[in-house]
Amino acid sequence: MAADVPGDVGELVERVRVDLRAAADPQRSTGQQAYMKSAMPFLGVRVPDARRLARGAVARDTRPGTLLAAAERLWDEATHREERYAALALLGTRTLRGDPALVPLIEHAVRTGQWWDYTDELAHRAAELLDADPEHTAALVRAWSVDDDLWLRRLAIISQLGRGDRLDRALLQDAIAQNADDPEFFIRKAIGWALRDAARAQPDWVRDYVASHDLSPLSAREAMKHL
Repeated sequence: MAADVPGDVGELVERVRVDLRAAADPQRSTGQQAYMKSAMPFLGVRVPDARRLARGAVARDTRPGTLLAAAERLWDEATHREERYAALALLGTRTLRGDPALVPLIEHAVRTGQWWDYTDELAHRAAELLDADPEHTAALVRAWSVDDDLWLRRLAIISQLGRGDRLDRALLQDAIAQNADDPEFFIRKAIGWALRDAARAQPDWVRDYVASHDLSPLSAREAMKHL
């Protein structure tokens, strides 16, 4: 495979930036910033539209290294939050699905983003990594589950969202066990969310788990919401 050309990265980043600004709605931006409690301003582009524009800027023959480098640049040089949403959308393209090269940027984005919207989007990338390489990714998730950074711990807990019958119960239980006593709202909510999602495919297991474990009222309530 040919080496990525730096110009390819710059061109992709510039296309995304131009398209985002063309779609900007200043009247929406203030409300978005207030809702997300964000220090970084918004352009006023809806999140689904920011993702769509990012994906639309990618050519069919765009190489994985170009996508990763463009995502990193968009993330690190962002002046508006939608640029970071676009960066995460690039990580979700088919070309990069399940690619272990994503891991450093996932960790970097979680540690520097420090908020639920980024972390929750990256949980999908973690689930894809688990599908692609269960053994190595499970070890990574377990390491995240005991990290000092609460957002990496949240990522570990919700890393199996949408996996259904592919759920690694032992991995989920380990991630929850390391965090069940944490009083942080975003951790307790994540535990309940992860169990609620698991209940879509494995309701009896979730019922038994909640009944036999000392979860916070918030976690238990969220887990049992649809059971």
